Amino acid sequence: MHFFGFDVSELLILATSLIAAGFLAGILAGLLGIGGGVILVPVLFQLFTFLKTDSDIIMHVSVATSLAIIIPTSIRSLRAHMAKQAVDIKLLKTWILPVLLGAVTGSSIISFIDGHLLKIVFTFFIIIIGLKLIFDNKQWTVRDDIPFGFGNNALSYFIGFFSTLMGIGGGTLGVSYMTLCGRSIHQSIATSSGLGLLISIPATLGFIFAGQNIEALPALSLGYVNLIGVAIIIPASVLSAPIGVKLAHLFPKRSLEIIFACLLFSVAIRFIISLY
Repeated sequence: MHFFGFDVSELLILATSLIAAGFLAGILAGLLGIGGGVILVPVLFQLFTFLKTDSDIIMHVSVATSLAIIIPTSIRSLRAHMAKQAVDIKLLKTWILPVLLGAVTGSSIISFIDGHLLKIVFTFFIIIIGLKLIFDNKQWTVRDDIPFGFGNNALSYFIGFFSTLMGIGGGTLGVSYMTLCGRSIHQSIATSSGLGLLISIPATLGFIFAGQNIEALPALSLGYVNLIGVAIIIPASVLSAPIGVKLAHLFPKRSLEIIFACLLFSVAIRFIISLY
């Protein structure tokens, strides 16, 4: 049986996969302070491959749609963490301007960036952080606290910049940054949940603007942002985010470190594979 030229059974499998991905992304947003882009981008890539999207723009559409989905998920996750008074509001406020600028820069120049070099640098970084968390080596902490001032502004700018290019909410880099600077894993996860909001809003707007007048976009797209993927995934991710927050405050510190390290290794493997 076919519907608008597509096999109904394939459509049902795809829709179920998108809902499951949204649910998992929401859990990860609350549990680990990430936006869920690590899960969403590859799933969305499969969606747009199924929809026979032009190969030249399929990654742009996947990244842009992932960032749009991260907006409400991050809001729900951040509010839940704030209710538990686990967020460092002072630090989060210092991130606002540099992260916004980084996200705007990333969405503006993404077409001119050497993706392979970017993936190599990013993969190397997250492997090092993952090893630190696994071996729990306190000597890997580079500072006793966050380098407030120019250092913090520069690092948060690059978090916004790189996260936009990768289509992720920034929690992966934010949690790594905070733990390297001596902050606890619980506070790092809670505070970094706010990065998804700071990054995803300007980045999504940038992708909408950059995708104007692009031919061969999939149906119901607003610039590079596809509204079909947004409509299917957002309800599941928003509903599941508070579940992840509750889990985050139930798990002991060591368990969260190992879970986060495993997530980092999975991201690294994904990017290494994509290099070939």
